[in-house]
Amino acid sequence: MKKLLMIAILFSWQYAVAQPPLSQQVYQTVMNIWKDSIPVGGQTKWSYDMGVVLKGFEGMWMNTGDVRYFNAIQKKMDWFVQNDGSIKGYELDEYNIDHVNNGKLVLLLYRVTGKEKYKKAADLLRSQLRTHPRTKEGGFWHKKIYTNQMWLDGLYMGAPFYAEYAMLFHEDSAFNDIANQFIWMEKNARDPKTGLLYHAWDESKEQKWANKTTGTSPFFWARAMGWYSDALVDALDYFPASHPKRKALIDILNRLVNAIEKQQDKTTGLWYDVINYNGPGKERNYFEASASSQFVYAVAKGVRKGYLPAAKLAIAKKGYDGIVKQFIKVENGQTNLHGTVKVSGLGGNPYRDGSFDYYMSEPVIVNDPKGVGAFLLASYEMERLPTLGTGKGKTVLLDRWFNSEKRKDATGKEVYWHYVWEERSHPGFYTLGNVFENHGAKLASLDVAPTAANLKNASVYIIVDPDHVRDNPKPNFVSSKDVKAIADWVKAGGTLLLMANDSNNCDLKKFNDLAGAFGIKFTDKSINMVKNDVYEQGVVMAGVNNTIFRATQKMFLKELSVLSVKAPAKALVTKEEDIIIATAALGKGRVIAVGDPWLYNEYVDGRKLPAEYENYKAAEDLAKWLLTPGKK
Repeated sequence: MKKLLMIAILFSWQYAVAQPPLSQQVYQTVMNIWKDSIPVGGQTKWSYDMGVVLKGFEGMWMNTGDVRYFNAIQKKMDWFVQNDGSIKGYELDEYNIDHVNNGKLVLLLYRVTGKEKYKKAADLLRSQLRTHPRTKEGGFWHKKIYTNQMWLDGLYMGAPFYAEYAMLFHEDSAFNDIANQFIWMEKNARDPKTGLLYHAWDESKEQKWANKTTGTSPFFWARAMGWYSDALVDALDYFPASHPKRKALIDILNRLVNAIEKQQDKTTGLWYDVINYNGPGKERNYFEASASSQFVYAVAKGVRKGYLPAAKLAIAKKGYDGIVKQFIKVENGQTNLHGTVKVSGLGGNPYRDGSFDYYMSEPVIVNDPKGVGAFLLASYEMERLPTLGTGKGKTVLLDRWFNSEKRKDATGKEVYWHYVWEERSHPGFYTLGNVFENHGAKLASLDVAPTAANLKNASVYIIVDPDHVRDNPKPNFVSSKDVKAIADWVKAGGTLLLMANDSNNCDLKKFNDLAGAFGIKFTDKSINMVKNDVYEQGVVMAGVNNTIFRATQKMFLKELSVLSVKAPAKALVTKEEDIIIATAALGKGRVIAVGDPWLYNEYVDGRKLPAEYENYKAAEDLAKWLLTPGKK
């Protein structure tokens, strides 16, 4: 009997670990319910809840390199965004801030593909914010039909898009306006006793639901605070590090998280729909899935980004466990999310008075897109947790001095663009940067020559494809002073990644002055000269028992410079007789060199390579090694 029980337990455990992550299971549910040709939610209108789901897809794409998620985003957005940049079903003069939310996906598609239609669509949505009606102090009305009203929901719908647009197109003055939206919302809606934020605020105090003294709605609706908290962590992604109001936003986030922590149910880890209601009929209140997911996402991301104390992660862990236990159900072979209130609003016709009875009257449904989207956001943050400790407290520094290519962006401003963290198109390192962040590291760039002082705080330093005169009329060649500064840093414990290119596309002569300090030389012999899309010409096998590429087998490297090595360097990856990747140990530090910048977006994010090529896995393996001290 004991033997049978043990077999059953082992079978159950093996089945559990064999299942894909919950984010992927729920993604499949979305694709089952809303087929490729149908916008999320089954609606043929430009609806904000579609954008919530697709932001979840974006995170999953970045966490896996699986192009299915990107393709689903593009296909669903292309149903609306026309070739001239117009948006099917969108009416600017409605001045509904909900309609701005999907602009996040429009900007994603523009940054990834460079297609002008997405830029025009983003410009159209940005133009709404230029003329959107505002309160007297400047806060966006929630809708034109909701005069003088700011809702917490509206911050999520407008602010992250506004911030990303401002970052991309250098609207520096807009960040004051964006910060003020959050500041004014908190000022007008925060309850000083609990720290919670009321669902909405009516500047005129004329609405039936509005408190005649404060203008606030009567209750604290959990999902409204979820929207607001998620808006904060998302908008901060694009806020300049030196902006004087950045700290104010982080302080608001901390106050809000402290308040919602007190309302988290101690047994389940969940939050009630009306978050702290204790009046008549309180037994009708219920734990709500979308708000619980939103809080988990905001807290987990806030901790990961350093906005919140690390101890707050316990809130997210307990909340996510509760969501999975209470709301996730496998039914008829499909993973479903229960427990999301369909909608809750104020005013309108029929009139919603903001009473507790009103909130309890709205239907609670299965697989509501707002709940599903929030769950996907929470899931991809929580699924990162196991690897975050690898690079905790470490900085990955990317050179922009030896590789210093610039081009004019859509505004005419010259910007760095080739092998840089910020670039999401083919030549960028955005996906690689995300891999490092998934392993807990921080990203930085070095725009000047390396010195002991500016390398001091870096754990990993990456130099890729140094310029020759064809790339840059005034290239910054590697000097003997640079070699000494970098070699001394490696000896002291730094980890250096050198990524060259074939000799036609990279200055190898001066770069070899640096590589030679570690026994490595990039040769003029170029291999894997792939013609068109004959990918097999670019195959490189990691080899068995590879000490770095442990999970990776088949990689793609194109037009690369073969290496030669001498002590202290040694070959790590070879193809026939050619050395492709080499490593060296020097003092307390390490060096790894490869003759191609093969981990840029084009060959990592899944959009180009067939799935059999495991460059994304290679990026993960390399990041783990680079961030793990002591591995030679």
